[in-house]
Amino acid sequence: MEQLHLEVINPLDYRGWDDLLLHTPKGDIFYTAAWAKVLNESYGYQPLYLALVDHSEFRVLLPFMEIRSALTGKRGISLPFTDFCEPLMDAEIPPAALKQYLIDFSLEKGWKYFELRGAGRFNGEMKPSVYFYNHSIHLTDNEEKVFAAFRGSMKRNIKKAAQSGLEIRMENSPAALKEYYKLHCLTRQKHGLPPQPYHFFRSIFDHIISKNMGNVVLAEFEKTAIAGAIFFHFGDQAIYKFGASDMKYQHLRANNLVMWEAIRQYARNGYRMFSFGRTEPNNKGLRQFKTGWGAEEKAVPYFKYDLKRNAFIQQNAEVSGFYTKIFNRMPIPVLKSIGNVIYKHIA
Repeated sequence: MEQLHLEVINPLDYRGWDDLLLHTPKGDIFYTAAWAKVLNESYGYQPLYLALVDHSEFRVLLPFMEIRSALTGKRGISLPFTDFCEPLMDAEIPPAALKQYLIDFSLEKGWKYFELRGAGRFNGEMKPSVYFYNHSIHLTDNEEKVFAAFRGSMKRNIKKAAQSGLEIRMENSPAALKEYYKLHCLTRQKHGLPPQPYHFFRSIFDHIISKNMGNVVLAEFEKTAIAGAIFFHFGDQAIYKFGASDMKYQHLRANNLVMWEAIRQYARNGYRMFSFGRTEPNNKGLRQFKTGWGAEEKAVPYFKYDLKRNAFIQQNAEVSGFYTKIFNRMPIPVLKSIGNVIYKHIA
């Protein structure tokens, strides 16, 4: 088996990292130094990016964050709070050799396990632990063509929202971020989950949105923000990362108009791929919503390798349980306090 020799790189200290990434096929926002900085600054995770650079291109890139937690142990995740981050590797790199390298590297680091969020060329080489779905559409500068691909019900909901007196704002300001975060907290409470800390979103603003790699889009009704979303973009790809709304105004279909405005703007500005992000396999309602945009549905395998068992182990894709019923009844200030404590441990 071919012996691999990879560098362990911290992208925060690597000059020209994102420029190098732009020359790498499939490189998106989650591989950037900006996203690494968000994760490092927000939760103290240590970037350990395994790379093979040749002629100003990545032949191999596996981004890891090392999580050290007294509650959940020490492990490597590629990458925390990231929808998908498949290993990038050219056709000449044997997947079996890279798999063994990962196992040896993880043992050396003393990790409990390592986790990969996406397969790349590892399909068939490793046993998936769980599947999620990604939905994406191709964009063109022909707005009518993009709209024509939507399901009929989606078109009607967009038109209804446009006639409901809603105002859509794409405003990348700290004030807009705070308005979004209020909606985010409401939505997380509804789903029985603590919101991620505000400082996480502030870090996103500082390193992504304010650097022209993201957008905040809000829908207002009678001068009140009732729905919003945060989008990331890099190269020619854009992704819907966070979305939230006030359920009292659900009948206005504000979420549809927020999404459509973002898609329109990205298409007009030359972006060619738009992702709707990760979806749990059993969330049929959300999957139906995303396919309503004419999106292609693709399974994304996650891999979790337990070093003690020396095997890939199974996971549960459900983000639910008895605790969601408890969190659902808690006031938002209490949920915020819980979120401030737990997220750095769960990754």
